[in-house]
Amino acid sequence: MVTPPRLFLLPLIASFLSLSSSGTQPPAPSSLIFPVVKDEASRQYYTTIALGTPPSPVKAVLDLSGSYSWFDCAAHYNPSSSSSHRHILCSSARCRAARGGGCFNDTCSVFVHNPLTDVVIEAGLGEDVAVVHHTDGIKYTSRGVIQLPFSCVPSEFMRGISGAGNGVIALSLAPTSLATKSSADLNLPHKLALCLPSSSSSSGHGDFYLGGGPYLRPPIKEDISKSLLVTLLLIDPVSQPPSHGSASPSDQYFIDVTAIKVNFAPVNFKASLLAIDKNGRGGTKISTLTPYTVLHSTIYKALVAEFSRQAAEKKIRRVEPIAPFGACFDTRSVRSGVAGPDVPVIVLVLRSDAQWRIEGANSMVRVSKEVMCLGFVEGGSRPRTAIVIGAHQMEDNLVEFDAASLMFRFSNSLLLRNTSCSHS
Repeated sequence: MVTPPRLFLLPLIASFLSLSSSGTQPPAPSSLIFPVVKDEASRQYYTTIALGTPPSPVKAVLDLSGSYSWFDCAAHYNPSSSSSHRHILCSSARCRAARGGGCFNDTCSVFVHNPLTDVVIEAGLGEDVAVVHHTDGIKYTSRGVIQLPFSCVPSEFMRGISGAGNGVIALSLAPTSLATKSSADLNLPHKLALCLPSSSSSSGHGDFYLGGGPYLRPPIKEDISKSLLVTLLLIDPVSQPPSHGSASPSDQYFIDVTAIKVNFAPVNFKASLLAIDKNGRGGTKISTLTPYTVLHSTIYKALVAEFSRQAAEKKIRRVEPIAPFGACFDTRSVRSGVAGPDVPVIVLVLRSDAQWRIEGANSMVRVSKEVMCLGFVEGGSRPRTAIVIGAHQMEDNLVEFDAASLMFRFSNSLLLRNTSCSHS
């Protein structure tokens, strides 16, 4: 496993933040909370932020891997109508710290990426104030503002993004992401936590947090952050797309999956597939814009074989697959459990022997009244990343990314504790 030094990203992040801060601010009393709404049609998750002066509501899809936030400014937010919008100047120190260079329409030039179409375009980087809300773990306690860097993009660049959204909010390790900027502007711990809802907006919403816990999910009385399992975050040494040069490390969140089991039975494949090599290939990353976990073909076939074998032992009948899934089952042969369909549990074994248990609610997808499918997708024999953990596998699990200590913490399914990520 190639694991670069943990502090590799910190100089760039610190440089951008020191240049973008305007004076010393007192420590914030609590972390921030944002609502997360699931768009059922696209299986994407978005939040609403108030941007500019006067504030305009912008619905932004969450991109855990994004380095830059970007919006269709012709839709709801117009920079020229905001008295607080500012351009980041070409070739300035702040532009360089944001990994920009040169000029685009007299503004710092950056390259923004739409991961759903894999299109990269050049755009200008500006910033404006965004209203944020502090929380005691369950409700708003006070308001604040941060300076949010972002780019305006043409409407056609939005292809693939949920029709419910006006753009994308970056939540990665990048110095320009909402997570990093909130940490610096409000003197919060550099932590991001997601609690993605399994139900659509009509049934309630989930949350994401910046700055750490407490994380409270009634009827659980204690702070969930105190019982989270923990493993290391890894950094891919090569960014993708290589929009700021191949020498840059990735801004994305990787974890060290060392093995996979179905219940207690190991899934057999070459463990070397799980390592990140010097060219940035392999490994396991986590993505909010990937709806279902994508696996290297070798891993996928081995997982399906072992899962199907154990499903047959439970008298679960296999049926013809329905795309994009390769293993589907007769719903009538599947019993219900506390955490969704009563099927074999898929276990991701992580470094330090932490185990992320994927229960039936997260492993199965109901595609019709008669059929449910294993919610994993085959990713081919030469994918850049061996495993991309998708959003469906994160629903109703609280996951925390601690950028300061490079730790990943997770709860396993909250359904097992009589709660969830969805609330009104």
